[in-house]
Amino acid sequence: MAEPTLRPRTDGHMKGCLQALATVQAADRYPVDWPADPEGWLTPPGMREAWVAVGDSSVLGHLVLAPAGEALADAVGLPSERLVSVARFFVTVAARRQGVAARLLDKAVEVAATDGLRAVLQVEVGATGAIRLYERAGWRHVGAAAGDWRTADGRVAQMRSYLAPLDRSS
Repeated sequence: MAEPTLRPRTDGHMKGCLQALATVQAADRYPVDWPADPEGWLTPPGMREAWVAVGDSSVLGHLVLAPAGEALADAVGLPSERLVSVARFFVTVAARRQGVAARLLDKAVEVAATDGLRAVLQVEVGATGAIRLYERAGWRHVGAAAGDWRTADGRVAQMRSYLAPLDRSS
């Protein structure tokens, strides 16, 4: 496989994003339930930017930068206007363990810093592989809270909040 390229998401990537999301949902139940409007789900209200990792003409990964809500801002101890939230972040099973997720996270940190912001994210405690990735990449666990949704096994989601490391590329 060719080295994946990171690009701002365009309308032309949407079909590939939906195909990639379908594989992730089948493998990981992310999202837990397939959205009624998957394109809308990939483009949440207030979205600032979206990035894709593309290799051999296929979308291998996806990440959105969106406004951070007040609850997440409270969890990290910074005002929401100084933050941007990583959302709709996934990498296809076939592209895992190849650095795609780490590169997308680095891009989130870089873009946030360019805008004078700090990236934050939340992850469900059952996503142990994602948690290991975030912690290896230097993201700092700063809080935990119950989510407002249920996991695939029916329990209330337990969310961990993370604060990105400072951008080292600037």
